Amino acid sequence: MSRIGVLGGMGPSATVDFMEKIIQLTPATRDQEHLPVIVANLPHVPDRSSAILGTGPDPLGALLAGIDVLNDIGVGVIAIPCNSSHHWYAQMVEHSRAPVIHIAQSCVAAIATTPGERPVRVAVLATRGALASGFYQQALRERGIDFLVPDATNGQDHVDACIRAVKGGDVQAGAAAFELALEALSATGATVVIMGCTELPIAAKAANAAGHSTLMLIDSSLELARATVAFALDKGWNKPTWVS
Repeated sequence: MSRIGVLGGMGPSATVDFMEKIIQLTPATRDQEHLPVIVANLPHVPDRSSAILGTGPDPLGALLAGIDVLNDIGVGVIAIPCNSSHHWYAQMVEHSRAPVIHIAQSCVAAIATTPGERPVRVAVLATRGALASGFYQQALRERGIDFLVPDATNGQDHVDACIRAVKGGDVQAGAAAFELALEALSATGATVVIMGCTELPIAAKAANAAGHSTLMLIDSSLELARATVAFALDKGWNKPTWVS
């Protein structure tokens, strides 16, 4: 069916941020030109990062149940504004009747690698679980892009603190931790930073990223929204005929 499905709630603020980006990216001048979206905001899905690291319950059953909700409604594509959930991407794709857009592949596709320009070295900021899963690293390897992931000495503790603060509703504390994470990357040779957790862009909005202007920030939520909107516009879902 001609509508977008969003499997959200991981976390709720990141889902709202993603929805705002969908709206901003849609070339509409009136209500009827926007894209129809069904959002399943399901915050009780067990923590994805903990599960990957072996310290928490498996969220796959809850993720597949969320996929079922959207498929039963009749969506035509599914976007999941949660990076760590993509550890189970293959299982979700196999389970879903509608295609599922991959957030990491959308992000990596946005990295310019023009020959002759400054060499690209990508820092991936994400949950410890997403980094342990390795799906960002695999997507970068497939394109031959040099990358690094933080450790305790070059920013991962600050990334953890940022994500925790935003999920807890303290965006200013998240912004301060995000700035420290960028500062820690300054000596690593990174030129591009993937914000590979959808809480990080929320903190980045409130952070003083201008102090790190040499770093190109890639917003995983924004790139997922771009891919989702492009898919829906290509199908013509912005036309007021989705109920037919």
